[in-house]
Amino acid sequence: MNLDESRPDRDRRGSSRRSFLRTSVLAGVAAGGSTLLGACMVEGKNSASSGGTAAGGGGVVVGNSDYQNAVTAIVNGRTLQLGFTPPILSEFFNQMENSAFQRMSELEKAFGVHWKWERSAPTGNFNAVEQQVRIVQTWGSRKLDAVLVCTGANFATMQGVYQQVAAGGTKVFQFNQPVELYPVEQINTVSNIGYDNRYQSGYLAGTFIAKTLGGKGNLLQIWGPPGSDWSTARQIGLDRALKENPGLKVVGKANGGYVRDQGLNAAQDLLTRNTDVNAIYGENEDMALGASQAVDARGLKQWDGKDGVVIIGADGLLSGMSAIRTGKLTASIDVGSVDQGRAFIDAIFGSLVLGEQVAQIINVPTRVVTKTNVDAAEAYINGALKPAKTY
Repeated sequence: MNLDESRPDRDRRGSSRRSFLRTSVLAGVAAGGSTLLGACMVEGKNSASSGGTAAGGGGVVVGNSDYQNAVTAIVNGRTLQLGFTPPILSEFFNQMENSAFQRMSELEKAFGVHWKWERSAPTGNFNAVEQQVRIVQTWGSRKLDAVLVCTGANFATMQGVYQQVAAGGTKVFQFNQPVELYPVEQINTVSNIGYDNRYQSGYLAGTFIAKTLGGKGNLLQIWGPPGSDWSTARQIGLDRALKENPGLKVVGKANGGYVRDQGLNAAQDLLTRNTDVNAIYGENEDMALGASQAVDARGLKQWDGKDGVVIIGADGLLSGMSAIRTGKLTASIDVGSVDQGRAFIDAIFGSLVLGEQVAQIINVPTRVVTKTNVDAAEAYINGALKPAKTY
């Protein structure tokens, strides 16, 4: 259930669930239960939920030929030129990009819309934000139809950049961004596609740890860089879970830099100083996998369903799911790389082609992945990694 359904101001910016594209084009797919089962939790006003639509599907369900012909006439062979800029190039964003390609090829087949796609990301590290500002400004000066941005740059700085780009005619869409922390009225984007890092990630991880350990245990946190908005948001969710489970105690916390080798080093240092540890929460998957290596290096037992060290990450990477299967990771919060990729293409098509007022905040489902559902989660992502066409 959408938590905002009873709020009178909920539809001020529109709802993707009621989008003309989604209700008419995707109804047959959604009714078939093609999304990996998961609940969508939405916090805050002006939000909408968006489920996935047939990750491995064989084309678009268009409802009827009259509708397909009408939308094809609106498209009129149009080409949309898009720029895609994540904060780094990684396995997670590769999964997302391929799911976007899949959705683009479906819409192209159904309605004759054509696409030009450019990808550019900062080189070096996650914090090379000046490069990303220049990337977005360059695409704006070239009059791309839309740009898709996920960035570690300062919120206020990027809003100024977005305002400048939008004034030139390029529409800006954010993805995978912790917009739940931002003042809604100050966000200068058409739509923000992602999930709530607080309650769809941090809280889920904390409650999973508490439930697995029976409500008691010592916890280590391998966290992103201080000041990171993702870290801040996920900490809010974890703190809520800790408050609900007072027997769970954080005994150490260190910066793992969002990368595996730093996660390994941070975990090794914490495990040296804290010998009685029951669980490790790596804020993203790479840091969790680094912590797993540190646990093995110290000769500690990984969680086997009865005892050992519980290790959980977040992202929903195929490499993480492989580690879950082999017992090197207890669980991961899959934050919907596939659903995000498909949803932001739908938002762009709805806004630029159909003239829809798409929701300013669109949250996709997230889910805890363990050995019990890892096969389904992995198959869902794999289905998106073989798009009919790339761009």
